[in-house]
Amino acid sequence: MGHMATEIVAFILTISGWILVSSTLPTDYWKVSSVDGTVITTATFWSNLWKTCVTDSTGVSNCKDFPSMLALDAYIQVCRGLMIAAVCLGFFGAVLALIGMKCTKVGGSQTIKARLASLAGCHFILSGLCCMTACSIYAHRITTDFFDPFFVAQKFELGAALFVGWAGSVLCVLGGLIFCFSLSEGCSVRTEFSYNGASSFVAAHNSHSKTANSLNREAPQPPRQFGRNAYV
Repeated sequence: MGHMATEIVAFILTISGWILVSSTLPTDYWKVSSVDGTVITTATFWSNLWKTCVTDSTGVSNCKDFPSMLALDAYIQVCRGLMIAAVCLGFFGAVLALIGMKCTKVGGSQTIKARLASLAGCHFILSGLCCMTACSIYAHRITTDFFDPFFVAQKFELGAALFVGWAGSVLCVLGGLIFCFSLSEGCSVRTEFSYNGASSFVAAHNSHSKTANSLNREAPQPPRQFGRNAYV
């Protein structure tokens, strides 16, 4: 029962992390910059993996999609690939987790379910690492341009999407590590069953031998009868 509760907690953590990771991909504010006027903010520039936009003080936004995928910067293409991989790995991890958890009725024996749960944990760990790497690469580029004194173009700051992605990555990794312990527990259960079976066989064999010996000892010896010629 305790192991089943642990798997449920791990499933909640990983699904929550995967939802955060999936929501990070289309989120707008990966990087943000503001142009301040004398009294109010006149414009806010923000960008994500797919487009760049500007919002004026009246709340009207004008966006422009990136014109060509091949003409993009290398770090944006890498971040796109890592985020898509993170979403796909998390999806397959969720399917394997549903099959491998003890509270479900599919998946086969307990050993097979433990291996499936461990495989799901590996998928979630890889998903979290992919998202964490993508957010870190994007954040590194922002901070490098921001603190570069020779960078004369507009400077941006870290957006909310990066922090959401980091949070989802941590949840996926933590839940995946918990799922990975299911394999070790499944192997220990199988080893314990084998050991108990061997000891039970030896105990039964010894008990049978002792019973046979006691019956032989307690059996009465038949009286010996000798003929007349035996005394001659």
